[in-house]
This record gives sequence, structure tokens and C-alpha cells, in this order.
Amino acid sequence: MTSATLTERPAPPPAPPAPNRRKPPLRGRRLLGWIAEHTVLVALAVLFIAPVVFVVLTSLMSSDQTLTASLWPKPFVWSNYLTVFQTVPLLQWFGNSAMYAVLATAFMLLSSVPAAYALAKIKFRGSNVLFTAIIIAMLLPPQVTAIPIYVMWSQLNLTGTLWPLILPNLLGDAFSIFLLRQFFLTIPSEYADAARIDGCGEFGVLWRVMIPMAKPGIAATAIFMFFNSWNDYYGPLLYTSENSDNWPVAYGLASFRGVHGTDWGLTMTMTILVTVPVVLIFFFAQRVFVEGITLTGVKG
Repeated sequence: MTSATLTERPAPPPAPPAPNRRKPPLRGRRLLGWIAEHTVLVALAVLFIAPVVFVVLTSLMSSDQTLTASLWPKPFVWSNYLTVFQTVPLLQWFGNSAMYAVLATAFMLLSSVPAAYALAKIKFRGSNVLFTAIIIAMLLPPQVTAIPIYVMWSQLNLTGTLWPLILPNLLGDAFSIFLLRQFFLTIPSEYADAARIDGCGEFGVLWRVMIPMAKPGIAATAIFMFFNSWNDYYGPLLYTSENSDNWPVAYGLASFRGVHGTDWGLTMTMTILVTVPVVLIFFFAQRVFVEGITLTGVKG
């Protein structure tokens, strides 16, 4: 036996086989990865959706079951949605809100679009001063001018109606003018110059060139105004509180909650009915709304 044979060591025993661990399915791994990446978004979604679910479920409960430990209606009281219409003139309130929101939005566009175009595309003396005044008007709380304006409308015998809230939009809205001006600034001035060379006046440039190109910004501004008018509570409280025939749904909901505060089922039912039109409008107009907000404010 040689020395090489004497120094040769036996081979180590083979390692035991690794335990057979089954990997989760590919779809499950993707789902876990998605949850890990979007945990914050999922938590925020649950945080925002939970109150909506609570309101919907409460609207289907009886008055004895609301605000108890039971969160699931037993049984579902679908008649709450009919009882609301039988209890208050909800259709009349919807009509008042629709008139208020539609006319206020139309009057705002009629006055604010030309004003914003002039501030954005027409150079004249004092334009910067006017724009500064608009910024100041945006920052001015409405409570500061409430008393003198109320006295003015009372002398015109228009208190008790929605007209003191609708007619001022014929003079423009500060926030809408600011938003539209910012959008008009994103449109190259060469389009307006080419239209002027072709013989268009300023109104023709606005109507034929600027408005078609500014549709997303105009739509976003109109949606802002519509929602603000639909949800307005302070204005109707000031001018229509003594005349229930002219109440919009926002003020009607507040008064309904005061009278029927113990019946939370009916109160939540009316809340759902008041919210549905706004949600539907935003759902169908969200693409234009997001596009208008994204493009607005690119230039200062």
C-alpha cells in the first residue's frame, strides 16, 4: 500500500435532500406582491370607502336598528327610499338645486370665459392690476360682504329666492376666471395671431379658435361651479331659509336632519339620494375633468 493510498480520506456522506417545499402558485405570488406594493393605497381606499358603505347600510335599516352594535340591516328596509319622498318635497328641492346649479354654471361661463381670454391673450394697460384684484377677490371670505350684499338684494325684493345666488355669476367668478386664464395661457398665441391675420376679430378668435381648444379647461371649470352650487349651504341659508319652496337639496338635507335627527335611517337615505347625481356627473365627466385640471396651471 502506497503513501498516497494511506493519506486518502473517504468521501463525505451525501447531504440530505432538501425538504420539498411547494412554491405558491404564480397567480398567488403576483397577488401577494401587488398587495405588498399597494398596501398604503389599499388602506386609504378602505378608509375612504368604509364611511360610504356605512351610510348605505344605515339607509337600509329601521329606526330601531340604527346606531346599534349591528352593522348589517336585519331586515333590509327598502321602503326608506319611498318614505323620504313622502315625508319631504324632495323632488321640488332637486328641481331648485338643478335650476341653481345649471343657471349659475351657464352664467359663469358666459361672463368668465371672455374675461379670462382677455387677461390671458390681450395686452392692455391695467391687466395686471385686474388680475391682482381677482386674486384678492378669491382670498376674500364671503362673510365679509354678506351683510351689504344682503341689504342690496332685500331692497330689490329678491330675498327668499335663489336669484341672489344665481345673478352675480353674470359678473364673473373670481376662481373660474383664474382657472380659465391659466388654461388659456397654455394655448400658443400663434393660433390667435393666425386667426387675426385671416380677418377674425377678438370675438371670432375666442369663439372659433380658443373655446374649441380650451374645452377640457372649460369643462373642468363648469364642473367645479356645478358642484359648488349643488353643495352650497351658506348661500341658501342666508337667502331662502324663510321660504321652504325655494330650498335646494343641501339646505333641505340640513333641515331634514334637524327635524328627523333621531331617524338616522331616513337621514342616511336622503344623504344617498342627494349624493347620487353628483357622483354620476363626476363618473361620466371624470376624463375631461382630470385632463382639464392636469393642463391648467402649466404657465403662470
